[in-house]
Amino acid sequence: MKDAYSVVLGTVITERSTDQQEFQNKYTFKVDPRATKIDIKRAVEEIFKVRVKQVNTVRMPGKPRRVRLQPGYTSSWKKAVVTLEQGDSIDFA
Repeated sequence: MKDAYSVVLGTVITERSTDQQEFQNKYTFKVDPRATKIDIKRAVEEIFKVRVKQVNTVRMPGKPRRVRLQPGYTSSWKKAVVTLEQGDSIDFA
């Protein structure tokens, strides 16, 4: 991958991800589907200046949706759950 900002596309803010941030020091990101765990680790360390302990990834399938009478699907995407070393944290505010 080229640029750290083209690997990490954004954060995922849900009730579950917020609990993981507070209690387990895990942060959830939406990432480029072609990115590897090593690419994600380097990008998060470069952007947020933290030490990454572990990276877990999952491909999220698109969900069926309907616009008026036309059925379709949302886009599939890749999610990365990044565990940080003890003492490191990311402040989004």
